[in-house]
Amino acid sequence: MESVKGRIGMVLHAHLPYVISYGTWPHGMEWLNEAAAETYLPILDVCTRLAEGGIKAKLTLGITPVLAEQLSSDEFKESFVEYLNMKIRYARENEKEFKEVGDSKKVELASMWFDYYNGLLKKFVSVWARDIVWSFSQLQSEGFIEIITSCATHGYLPLLKRDESVRAQVCIGVSTYEKHFGVSPKGFWLPECAYRPSYLWKPPVGDYEAYERCGVEEVLNENGILYFFVDQHLIKGGRAIGTYLSRFEGLKLLWERFHKEYKSLEEKAERTVYKPYYAVSYGKEKGAVVFGRDPVTALQVWSGEWGYPGDFRYLEFHKKHFPGGLRYWRVTGSKTDLADKKEYEPDKAREAVKEHAEHFYNLVKNTLLDYYNKHGESGILSALYDAELFGHWWFEGPLWLEEVIKRFSSSKEVELVTYSEFLEEVSSFDVISLPEGSWGEGGFHYIWFNELTSWTWEKIYECEDDFVEILESVKASLQEIDELTFSFLHQLAKELLLLQSSDWQFLISTLTAKDYAEARIVKHYDNFQYLKRALKDRIETGHFKEESINFMKRLQNSTPIFEHINPFEWIQR
Repeated sequence: MESVKGRIGMVLHAHLPYVISYGTWPHGMEWLNEAAAETYLPILDVCTRLAEGGIKAKLTLGITPVLAEQLSSDEFKESFVEYLNMKIRYARENEKEFKEVGDSKKVELASMWFDYYNGLLKKFVSVWARDIVWSFSQLQSEGFIEIITSCATHGYLPLLKRDESVRAQVCIGVSTYEKHFGVSPKGFWLPECAYRPSYLWKPPVGDYEAYERCGVEEVLNENGILYFFVDQHLIKGGRAIGTYLSRFEGLKLLWERFHKEYKSLEEKAERTVYKPYYAVSYGKEKGAVVFGRDPVTALQVWSGEWGYPGDFRYLEFHKKHFPGGLRYWRVTGSKTDLADKKEYEPDKAREAVKEHAEHFYNLVKNTLLDYYNKHGESGILSALYDAELFGHWWFEGPLWLEEVIKRFSSSKEVELVTYSEFLEEVSSFDVISLPEGSWGEGGFHYIWFNELTSWTWEKIYECEDDFVEILESVKASLQEIDELTFSFLHQLAKELLLLQSSDWQFLISTLTAKDYAEARIVKHYDNFQYLKRALKDRIETGHFKEESINFMKRLQNSTPIFEHINPFEWIQR
């Protein structure tokens, strides 16, 4: 498009930790079913509907390996159908209840919820064949979207102790993607957009000596990844802009203690987030293309205080009707108590969707036109969001997304692109070295490493070292690895990966599910220790105890994920 003055890439990052077999409600399987019903299927529906209308959504959709494994499992598919039927039943019961008390407005809303969940159920079964991952894969193969990968279990790469762990998280992320989508990924979402260059690094807990670490971009390069994303302050410097702070009280408390020590990075006026760079660590050659998150559109969409989701016409997230947990109220006002929320009015919410889609389109257009006029070249604006914002936190988000895509698809000035498409047109990049950091208020690690979570890293570091040690011991002691021993090592690897999930520190720091997260860390640590002892017994005695075999098989049944991985790859790379 010769008249195009700029491009926009919209990136949605979909992720949930492994919850199957680890609780149902309020924490556990309910999260996965809720996210599928409120976010993943609505986004799939939007992309499908646009495709049927001849419009390519051009979304860049990140699906983490652990999420893809869960959505593809029979356990999820059966549970999700039961979940949708339960919501349908509650909608009918609510409708009957509201009729009996003469609340006609809520009768209509209960009917709306019935249509919503009943429609999802029919499409899930009949249109998408109960396979969300396959359905997204089809959209990618037909050129409507691009799917990228991430770390195996969303491990927080800058704080992992060993390069073997970093490489395993990335390599398994790539191989799991290939398993589900049939091609190799080109892009990568760093969990929490957390990056660390190569340098002499010392673990933040424990009595360890400093040692040279590889840069994250080196590992991406080794695995064929072309591009990744970081927050804008890692490219430009300056203050990091958080998006989670207003949503979680726990983060506000942490930030009050942390911000006194926080120092903004020196601003680099010559750099911009509207062009890509080639990122390498100092003195290194292996790297990947990096795109920076646009801060203006980030806050405009993320913020519940002054961004779109806070509009008084939208569905209120926090107030629910029981039994059933369906929502019948709107935001109403920024300071309005839950008791004083007014009934939701869908027509007015749809009006707000169109207004905000138009506002977003003009915001992006004007930003890119301004960049074009100043620099004489078209830029690319990277709008990065957690997928769960759309539909879950912000019920109308998927409809807003559809309206935005429609506007860009017909624009003569701003083109919606996937990043692979964009990189096919760009032949050269400025080379930069990035500082360490992540997204979120403060831009560093405090959300994941603080006084509430430091103990979790002690456990992770211990298991990282033990895993490499046990692999080397088995390899040295046994001339041939039998199937049972391999199964123990395979499960040991999965327990380490699950222990490394960054979700546990986030849930502890935000105080949203602290007890659950702590229990999961302890559980995976204990599982790891039991399997490690069993493997040591195997080396010393030549066999496994029957009770150890039973324990391992129970764990296998509860975590049927990453069956394709080879634990010896940890020490062979």
